[in-house]
Amino acid sequence: MKEIVMNNSLPQKKKMMTGIAAAAALAVALLASGCPTTVQSTPEAAKAVEAGGPLPSAVTGFLGPDASKLAPGPEGGAALAWINPAAQWSTYTKIQLMPVEFWAAADSKVSTADQATLTEYFYNQLQTNLSKSFTLVDQPGPGVITLRVALMDSTTATPGLRSISVIVPQARVLNLAQSLATGSYAFVGSAEAEMKATDSVTGALLAEAVDQRSGGMGIKGAASFRWGDAQNAMDYWAQKIPNRLLQLQGKPAQS
Repeated sequence: MKEIVMNNSLPQKKKMMTGIAAAAALAVALLASGCPTTVQSTPEAAKAVEAGGPLPSAVTGFLGPDASKLAPGPEGGAALAWINPAAQWSTYTKIQLMPVEFWAAADSKVSTADQATLTEYFYNQLQTNLSKSFTLVDQPGPGVITLRVALMDSTTATPGLRSISVIVPQARVLNLAQSLATGSYAFVGSAEAEMKATDSVTGALLAEAVDQRSGGMGIKGAASFRWGDAQNAMDYWAQKIPNRLLQLQGKPAQS
């Protein structure tokens, strides 16, 4: 009798192990599929422009009257943007990078300490990437762009659930389905930023932009801490801004 039970259980165990192996293989394939760390989402300012309504106070407060020039950005670019068509971009070889600011509603859930941590991190990333192609200076002068950048707000991810939603195959499929229906993945964090570039001497507006990004399905986001998705968004912008400036100058993007 024992021998019969053992013989019947072996196929079941083998089948179960095969199922586990298949699930593991699927998870590895999904994680190696090159999914983005962050994805663009639609900021409130973009919704306001589309509807013809007033822009959020965080946008008008930071950008001032120039915020009225914002329009939907190009494909692959910021959600909202404006580029001065008369700017002589090739003449700008230096950048005066101002401290990153934090603009948010009075009821923002981001503590003062976290605001300081996030803005300092963003500033350091911008400084590192900009210095690869431009000379950073601390004073206005000819050929100098004054670059102001602000975080408008950030939201945290839910680390444990975030990991499950990306790594476990069944949960990942459901998460992808939710993104198609709502425009955002489950349990992710996000960040919204705005940028303003001016001629450091004349104060003429050269460019401005507003963008928002949330966590994608990449493993880097899944394994990160609660501000990880916001950090990944800042990393993205810290690379995108200098590359956009180089593009306007007709130069190749930095690696």
